[in-house]
Amino acid sequence: MSIIDIILVAIGLSMDAFAVSITNGLCCQHLRRSQMLSVAVCFGGFQALMPTIGYFLGKAFKSYISALDHYIALILLGYIGGKMIFDALTGSAEEHSYALTAKLLLMQGVATSIDALAVGVSFATLPDVQIVPAVLLIGGITFLLSLTGVLIGKKTGQKLGSRAQIVGGLILIGIGIKIFVEHMFFSA
Repeated sequence: MSIIDIILVAIGLSMDAFAVSITNGLCCQHLRRSQMLSVAVCFGGFQALMPTIGYFLGKAFKSYISALDHYIALILLGYIGGKMIFDALTGSAEEHSYALTAKLLLMQGVATSIDALAVGVSFATLPDVQIVPAVLLIGGITFLLSLTGVLIGKKTGQKLGSRAQIVGGLILIGIGIKIFVEHMFFSA
């Protein structure tokens, strides 16, 4: 995977956190700067941690799945992206209308990063993914987008959550298709 692919995956994975951050900004209008930073650090941290865990789980089973790597990437990224789009279109995304507590923030961090665990497994099946730069990019981009999302929600009051999830889902599906096509038709 190229650096551009990793950045696109990071943006795609960040869309759930971005959408929840907007909702946090909308519903918790009196957030302090420290709370806004806590949202961004929590979401960025979980988005970096989960693919790392998935990567090492995937590496442990690499000999069993290396022949199917491009299928696995397509299925995982397609499923994750499709689920994001489905949730956005059916209104399954949660609305958060209560105070932003540490417990709520941790639950949101885990919930928005579960998909990143599966992406980490798919990274383990690809020969050219360097996990440290990949997870740093994923965590950093999620941090920035989450902070931006809280500010958007707080300052403008617009509800962009479902559209952000649709874009994120389309990006993940596109990356899955790209990996599949490259492995099926352009690998040596």
